[in-house]
Amino acid sequence: MISPQVLAYAGPFACYLCFLALRSLVHPGADFDARWIYGIQVTAVSLLLLGFRNFYTELRVSPPGWTVWAWSVLCGVAVFIIWINLDQPWMKLGATPGYSPVRADGRVDVLMAAIRIGGAALVVPLMEEIFWRSFVMRWMVDRDFRAVNPRRITWVPLLMVSLVFGAEHELWLAGVIAGLIYGYLYVRSGSLWAPILAHAVTNGLLGAWVLAFARWEYW
Repeated sequence: MISPQVLAYAGPFACYLCFLALRSLVHPGADFDARWIYGIQVTAVSLLLLGFRNFYTELRVSPPGWTVWAWSVLCGVAVFIIWINLDQPWMKLGATPGYSPVRADGRVDVLMAAIRIGGAALVVPLMEEIFWRSFVMRWMVDRDFRAVNPRRITWVPLLMVSLVFGAEHELWLAGVIAGLIYGYLYVRSGSLWAPILAHAVTNGLLGAWVLAFARWEYW
C-alpha cells in the first residue's frame, strides 16, 4: 500500500502525467479542443498540492537569504538560455508541434496563453521540485525521505534523478543539465525554495520567449 507521504509527494506528478496521456488521446479533429485540457490539468494538480500542503514541511521553514535567491534567479536565467540553444536533432527525444494557443483566425487566444504560461511558471515548478528533488532524491538516500537533510544527498542521486528528469523532456540534454542545476541548488542551499524559484524563472522566461517569437514547439 502506498503511504500517505509518498502519495502526497508523487500524487500531483502522477496526476499531471495522466492528463498528458489524456490529451494525447484526443483526436485533432474532435469537437472538444484538447488544448483546454491543460487548464483542467494544472487546476487538478493545484488542488492536490493544496490538499497535501501539510505534508510539505520543507516549504514551511524560513526561506533562504538573499544570496540564495539571487543565485536561484541567475540559475533560472542560465537554464533558459541553455534550453533554447540545445535544440539540435540529436538533443531531442522525438519532435512534437508543441502547444499553440493560436485560434483558427490566426490570433493568439489570450486566456489560453495565460493559462499555459501561468501553469508552467507557477504550478509545474512546485509540482516537479516536490516530486523530483524533495521526494525522489531524498528517497534514494533513505526511505524515511522527509527526515533527510538535502545536504546529505550525494552525487549519485543527483545524477540519476537528473538523467531521468532529462528523459522526461523532449529536449533531453537541456533537461539533464537543468536537473543538475536545480538539484545542486537544492543540495547546496538546503532549501527547496531555491530550485522552485530557479525552475519558475526558467519556465516564465521560456513562456515569454515562446509568445514573443511564436516558438510553440518549445511548449
